[in-house]
Amino acid sequence: MMVGGEGTSAAVEELVKGTRQVAEFAEQFRAYSESEKHWKARMEFILRHLPNYQDQPEGGRRLDQLLALSMVWANHLFLGCSYNKELLDKVIEMADGIEVEDLPCFETRSELMKKEKEMPIYLRIMLEIEIF
Repeated sequence: MMVGGEGTSAAVEELVKGTRQVAEFAEQFRAYSESEKHWKARMEFILRHLPNYQDQPEGGRRLDQLLALSMVWANHLFLGCSYNKELLDKVIEMADGIEVEDLPCFETRSELMKKEKEMPIYLRIMLEIEIF
């Protein structure tokens, strides 16, 4: 016994077609330099929030805002860029639930400076004269 029949098959085809169209629409926003992993995460961010930013009463500026927010999130995540706290809090909240594997680990400038201060003087001197 077949569950759903032809109606189910047509619905699945329509869903696949719609998904493909959405992915093709989003692809125009991919930066040339983005890796597949970087783009996949950013595209998920964009598609998740597209319905909230799609209406264009301001001539498309809402979509531009979403694209900018997606870049802030991706740059923070993948490149370690820092932004003001309110902006970071907003994009991190928007990205809640998006899973990205194998993220790079970054140290802040203050963390690096603290390590340098804790380093023995002879190592700091060797680093300054580029022995290593």
